[in-house]
Amino acid sequence: MTEKQSVSVDVISDVVCPWCYIGQKRLEKAVASLPGVDVDVRWRPYQLDPTIPPEGKDRKAYMLAKFGSEEKLKQIHDRIVPLGAAEGIDFHFQDIKIAANTLDAHRVIRWAASAGEGVQNRVTKALFSANFEKGEYIGDKAELARIAGENGMDEATVATLLATDADRDAVLAEIEQAQRMGVTGVPFFVLEGKYAITGAQDTAVLADAIRQVAEMKASGQLAAE
Repeated sequence: MTEKQSVSVDVISDVVCPWCYIGQKRLEKAVASLPGVDVDVRWRPYQLDPTIPPEGKDRKAYMLAKFGSEEKLKQIHDRIVPLGAAEGIDFHFQDIKIAANTLDAHRVIRWAASAGEGVQNRVTKALFSANFEKGEYIGDKAELARIAGENGMDEATVATLLATDADRDAVLAEIEQAQRMGVTGVPFFVLEGKYAITGAQDTAVLADAIRQVAEMKASGQLAAE
């Protein structure tokens, strides 16, 4: 490629999904390994469990009901923790006290997209970290506004918007669109709106896919957006 190509990557994810956090880290590394490609990462909403009430649920009871036993839950966490550590994530599942409904978090991520270059990525990463590494309750509107304010957004504006139903329907419509596309699990990566990659694939797999799409654009096989 003689000219730097741009590739869009839409990441359909949920900020309470540990595999999505791992996927975020791997995508970040993939992008860093491709200095000749301008990668535009856009975060799209998904809810693993939209039935969780706005006030959340006791996480331990919720997870035990979902997986059946503490032993099974321990096995799942024991599998994820080292994979996260390899990507620089310090998972602290035991510190997560409340399972959050993530609709408000997705509203904040949506607004972050128009808050300046790189802000959406920063906010999304901060939400992942707040939930999984710090045990903070990301269903709380005040916490969401604080996290937004610390990562490039106007805290007061976010707090005001969160107190309303602003963009609630828009986020739900995006989730429905993802489901119509056949998305049943996350993370789910869509390159240039055409090519899908499912799951938290290795960094090399993501980098290779982005590189191939960039080369297709450079050769004229794929028209630029």
